[in-house]
Amino acid sequence: MKQILQSLKDGTTSLTDVPAPRASRGAVLVHTTTTLVSAGTERMLVEFGKAGWLSKARQQPDKVKMVLEKARTDGIAATLDAVRSKLDQPLELGYCNVGRVAGVGAGVDGFVVGDRVISNGKHAEVVVVPRNLCAHVPDGVNDEDAAFTVVAAIGLQGIRLANPTIGECVVVTGLGLIGLLTVQLLRAQGCRVLGIDFDPARLEMARRFGAETVNPGAGEDVMAAAAAFSRGAGVDAVLITASTKSSEPVSQAARMCRKRGRIVLVGVVGLELSRAEFYEKELTFQVSCSYGPGRYDASYEQLGQDYPIGFVRWTEQRNFEAVLDLMASGALNVSPLISHRFEIERADDAMELLTSGKPSLGILLTYRPDQAPERLSERTVALAVAPKPARGSVAFLGAGNYAGRTLIPAFKAAGATLHSVVSSGGVSAVHMGRKFGFAEASTDSAAVLENPAIDTIVIATRHDMHARQVLAALRAGKHVFCEKPLCLTLDELAGIEAEAASRPDQHLMVGFNRRFAPQVIKMKSLLTTVSEPKSFVMTVNAGDIPADHWTQDLAIGGGRIIGEACHFIDLLRHLAGAPITGFHAIALGQNPAIRVRDDKVSITLSFADGSVGVIHYLANGHKSFPKERLEVFAAGRILQLDNFLKLRGWGWSGFSRMNLWRQDKGAMACASRFMSAVKNAQASPIPIEEIIEVTRSTIHIAEAVR
Repeated sequence: MKQILQSLKDGTTSLTDVPAPRASRGAVLVHTTTTLVSAGTERMLVEFGKAGWLSKARQQPDKVKMVLEKARTDGIAATLDAVRSKLDQPLELGYCNVGRVAGVGAGVDGFVVGDRVISNGKHAEVVVVPRNLCAHVPDGVNDEDAAFTVVAAIGLQGIRLANPTIGECVVVTGLGLIGLLTVQLLRAQGCRVLGIDFDPARLEMARRFGAETVNPGAGEDVMAAAAAFSRGAGVDAVLITASTKSSEPVSQAARMCRKRGRIVLVGVVGLELSRAEFYEKELTFQVSCSYGPGRYDASYEQLGQDYPIGFVRWTEQRNFEAVLDLMASGALNVSPLISHRFEIERADDAMELLTSGKPSLGILLTYRPDQAPERLSERTVALAVAPKPARGSVAFLGAGNYAGRTLIPAFKAAGATLHSVVSSGGVSAVHMGRKFGFAEASTDSAAVLENPAIDTIVIATRHDMHARQVLAALRAGKHVFCEKPLCLTLDELAGIEAEAASRPDQHLMVGFNRRFAPQVIKMKSLLTTVSEPKSFVMTVNAGDIPADHWTQDLAIGGGRIIGEACHFIDLLRHLAGAPITGFHAIALGQNPAIRVRDDKVSITLSFADGSVGVIHYLANGHKSFPKERLEVFAAGRILQLDNFLKLRGWGWSGFSRMNLWRQDKGAMACASRFMSAVKNAQASPIPIEEIIEVTRSTIHIAEAVR
């Protein structure tokens, strides 16, 4: 299928062949007929992408601060790599989509194949959209008009926050696409409307929709016009739908409002506010959030948990439906807003128009799904000539940030033959596939597992998928490298252990990379000369992750003990060189200020040789402190590893320090050792017994602190 992607690095857009997605659980698969280009949002994204590094930095001072903090803790090289990786990721444009349902995922009701729907889907021939972000299109509304639903819902949500009543006088500042839709919605609600803009054509259109207008660019006095419009009382409310860095629209709104008037910001403007302007009138100022309640709430959008209508009358989906009802009744007329139409094959021309300076308003992209049904169902895209079958022919399941920044480069450097890369949506698979030279990109993991040309699977998906993908890959006769964790539950672990035991000729490895870091290898060589038990103190400044992040969801991410602390349990197990015989773990106590406790934990491990290790895994520290520090006390000697950059020793004959200019946590060596074992039929770099032992201990510890 075709999809529009934008590079954040240079702002260029491209129409790219992407493997078609499938209807996932709780989602609807849609074959697109029409999409609307959001002139404001998408122009801003394209202009940001085309800006130089310095301009990008000026536009995002908060991000610059984060970059500087990372440079201080992780080093300049690692920070530059992270920034380049972020800018390298393609951006999927679009959020105003109309099409026909081609499939529904498990758990979806209310939608059937053939339904005409609107959604916030991308500019793509096929989209998968959560059910709460779709709405049925009434028979009386054509596809072109329906494409305006989502942007109209943005204006509608601003109106709901302003809460105007019949007869009130309301100002709309900025008569772009959302502004003109807002004018009509206000008129439909019985309000008198004054529109402010600098564009005579848009002012004329606002007058056609029943608004009075004022043009400050023509020398007209905005404040005098507002006073006359409100009959000297001051306007009841102002909706700001403009996009400017200036704070003048907010100041102007405050000055034209009556006492206790309402101001709602729908667009993007400067926010240098004057207290006096708001204080003396007791004005209300509110920022409207997108299409309405439910936006950015994963439970609503991704999990499909609707808000009860008796408590939340208007959600984003119900706002979509309200807009469509207004279109069907004729109260909302969007046809005059259409300025350009392009077939999807001319997407570059449409995006070029955005920044050309030429007049435009509603830019529609049209698709012809009936002419290419076979292509729209293709879930694999060839990127290069398929390599000849050989040992170490690798497929990646998952093409996210860690896979792209760390795992794929590591496996490529290790000599792996990069055959296939799979992602659920297809975009990241195509991007990583082209960047690193894979033969194909796909959204079909089952087909990859069945491919006899592939003998090795690397799993880099979300944690809840690991166990079943490991089992499927083993049963398909593949070697498996699973990025941690191996699984989330003891039952899953038991199934994997039994399957691996029945397949001794297949390698199963987990990405416990810390044990392969060069400084850890040096520590191991030094500690093997010590026959006494060792004392380990591992301090992990893990950093805060929001409670609603998927890694904190026990069903999806398993929590951070399973998701990340397993690294450090494995590291101490490796350095001790003896099995784990017991543990004690304690989290911070209950407190209303702490939503998540099991990422603020102290873990004590005991080992069969008498060694003891303590892991302080803490998410309540400061970013400027190094993330990982390990200290080892043994036989009158000490080793200290600071953030995988500096290793120091005290009391060791012939060793005092080993410093690296760049952080190396062992990912490259981990992949290299695994690929060497696969290609040369060698023993696995980590014995499967140790992997099972560490995973079992980690799950027990995670359960103990919940």
